[in-house]
Amino acid sequence: MTAEVETTEKTTEKILELIKENPNITMEELAAICELTSDGVFYHTKKLKQRGGLVREGGRKDGRWIVNE
Repeated sequence: MTAEVETTEKTTEKILELIKENPNITMEELAAICELTSDGVFYHTKKLKQRGGLVREGGRKDGRWIVNE
């Protein structure tokens, strides 16, 4: 596994852990904590959604994340 892929996986796992801790966390908060752009957070959450591990319920402001383990 290359260092780049390993770093990407670590970031994805960090985002997942943050969402588990706070299902109401926003994309903006995730970006700030992980030091990513909003596009970077979108990339990681999209990857988690495609795997079936993450679902968004509700809207941007009043929604929450649901982690499917």
